[in-house]
Amino acid sequence: MSMVISISNQKGGVGKTTTTCNLAAGLVKKGYRVLIIDMDPQGNLGFCVGAETETSATIYDVLKGDVKTQFAIQKTDTADVIISSILLSGIELEFTNTGREYLLKEAIKPILENYDFILLDTPPALGILTINAFTASDIIVVPMLSDIFSLQGISQLYETVERVKKYCNPNLTIAGILLTKFNPRTLLGREIRGTAELIAKDLNIRVFDTYIRTSVAASEAQSVQQNILDYSPRNNIAKDYLKFTDELLEKEA
Repeated sequence: MSMVISISNQKGGVGKTTTTCNLAAGLVKKGYRVLIIDMDPQGNLGFCVGAETETSATIYDVLKGDVKTQFAIQKTDTADVIISSILLSGIELEFTNTGREYLLKEAIKPILENYDFILLDTPPALGILTINAFTASDIIVVPMLSDIFSLQGISQLYETVERVKKYCNPNLTIAGILLTKFNPRTLLGREIRGTAELIAKDLNIRVFDTYIRTSVAASEAQSVQQNILDYSPRNNIAKDYLKFTDELLEKEA
């Protein structure tokens, strides 16, 4: 049975796309069948994995019902992918029918048995696209920068998850908070981690033991449309994502 994982935080620039790409790569290297779906209208995920983004079908086409899900899937060196479209940015106004929260869940039903994991890269907002992702998901991974502004958004995200659990997906859980671009040697980094653990404890969620260190190699890998595990496997950030993959599998799979 496939596990569907949302990578989500309403704050931008926290490493959602980077985490989606490299977690997928880590899972594939362990022999799992993985599909990644870009739910962010910015469409960065498709570029990062080297997908064809000019003429191929997108998740927007799938949600509209114009294309069957299986025909929107592309093969890449990182994982299978369904790319996004800037047209998704107008989905709040375009899709107004009752039950619109379930569009993605219904769209992926026919392909669930083809994959062990489906990863959803969500936009930096808590609108209908993110609600669709949460409704379709089993768990949520929350990438978070080690700064005070990121901490402030955790409670808001938690409240959104609780609403989705109440009305759309009662089995949804937050797997944990993943600290990204983290420097454990700075006082600020250690203080933010401590505060994050206190907030997480109050909300009955956890901070993953693994953290993702900062490295220019992550941006370099994206610029050449590769995941970090292929681009620079000995880099610290590649080791971090492999370690995180192991931790997530140990606790959730």
